[in-house]
Amino acid sequence: MSAKLILASKSPRRKQLLELAGIDFEIVTKETDESYPEGMNIPEVPVYIALKKAKDIQADHPERKILAADTIVVLDDRIIGKPTDREDAIQILSSLSGRTHKVITGVVLLKANQVIRFSDITEVEFHPITQEDIEYYIDQFKPYDKAGAYAIQEWIGAIAIKRINGCFYNVMGLPVSRLLRSL
Repeated sequence: MSAKLILASKSPRRKQLLELAGIDFEIVTKETDESYPEGMNIPEVPVYIALKKAKDIQADHPERKILAADTIVVLDDRIIGKPTDREDAIQILSSLSGRTHKVITGVVLLKANQVIRFSDITEVEFHPITQEDIEYYIDQFKPYDKAGAYAIQEWIGAIAIKRINGCFYNVMGLPVSRLLRSL
């Protein structure tokens, strides 16, 4: 039986970040219900979902160490999910334009009955973004699988981000340095 870490995520960005950190891992995923209790404290939501993902994988791999994560975008105390379509993506990016939002990634490391869980918060401030730039980004990069309808490492990050306060990699989906300290 392999002792390497299991990454419970389909995210190519999380895969890339673990490779960058030199971590030996394999990817194992299951479809997981990403709902959460109504009224849950917002910073707890991604940790709650990450724990569900980790436990789903643990059922089939009880002796392995499992890493799961979930990332949310928060604007005005409201969680902004992945866009449902082009119009939703335009609306989301328009609402983020010229404003500061939070990106919160919940991380869970699970092995047997040991659980390490934490969330990392990064504030991201956007310059005002023109409608033309928003539509170009959506049409060229199709950010439909990304919370907040954008990826910081893509074109939109280069042209729209005024400043970030916190971990850049957290915005990509995994606070790598904090994770390494927890491992």
